[in-house]
Amino acid sequence: MIEIIIQLIILIVGFLFLIKGADYFVDGASSIANVLRVPTLIIGLTVVAFGTSAPEAAVSVAAAIDGSNAIAISNIVGSNIFNILFILGICALVATMKVDLKLVKKDMVFLIFTSLLLTGILYFTWQISRITGLIFLILIILYVLYLVRDAKKSKESTKVEKAKYSLPKSIIISIISLVAIIIGAQLVVDSSRYIALSIGLSETLIGLTIVSIGTSLPELITSLTAIKKGENNIAIGNIVGSNIFNILFILGLSGLIHPITVGSSMLIDLIVMLIATFTLYIFSAGDREIDRKEGIIFIAMFIIYMAFIIMRN
Repeated sequence: MIEIIIQLIILIVGFLFLIKGADYFVDGASSIANVLRVPTLIIGLTVVAFGTSAPEAAVSVAAAIDGSNAIAISNIVGSNIFNILFILGICALVATMKVDLKLVKKDMVFLIFTSLLLTGILYFTWQISRITGLIFLILIILYVLYLVRDAKKSKESTKVEKAKYSLPKSIIISIISLVAIIIGAQLVVDSSRYIALSIGLSETLIGLTIVSIGTSLPELITSLTAIKKGENNIAIGNIVGSNIFNILFILGLSGLIHPITVGSSMLIDLIVMLIATFTLYIFSAGDREIDRKEGIIFIAMFIIYMAFIIMRN
């Protein structure tokens, strides 16, 4: 009983780290964008997206090094589904999200391309070889170079607000707050897992829910915080950028370390990921916003998917 109380305290501390860390992280990232005169969308697609994907990277790369890297792809596919259906669903319930036209025409299209590429490769080969991993890494490098060039082109024409902090202070705040977010996520995952086991939940159920969702907590808290601060571009850019980063960088690096073999049962999850990605594009391209009704659809799709994987396992 004492152990459970201790774990509950750790759980609360973890959430405090997540919430306050995300609060300062969004401020720091937004300030960096203002100092550099770069659109917040670019910062959301890069600094925020790559930063909040750190837990997924840690889990997948560690699994690859251990040689048990089948978990790498299930972690990524599950996280990508959670990012779109649950995180953007919740954000849309909080406030209608305006979607930048550039995000729809370029970045979401590129996300669809990477998702189709991953699904196609796995359908025909059932593995991510070292060559595939290398191709993925080359693609993420080219994508980041494109974003850098795009940021330079829009730098002069971008009208920005006065930066909240200086550039050095903004970077320090962003790094420290990101570390707090990652530590908070780990504390929440570990304590939740302990409490769940203590009350008799199975390891399988815990893995499919607490652990996979736990690695996406930074994206969830950061996007929600961004929405509350009126930074829609950071919130949506965070999710689109994270999903691209998850596929190309994390799976690319994991496959390069050790080829990933995938079971045929993963095909359904890949299809769900594609449906979620296409749905996001359709909702965004229509009237360039994601409203509460569409948020409810996302949440409903996520609940159905969770019910399916619980019954499947």
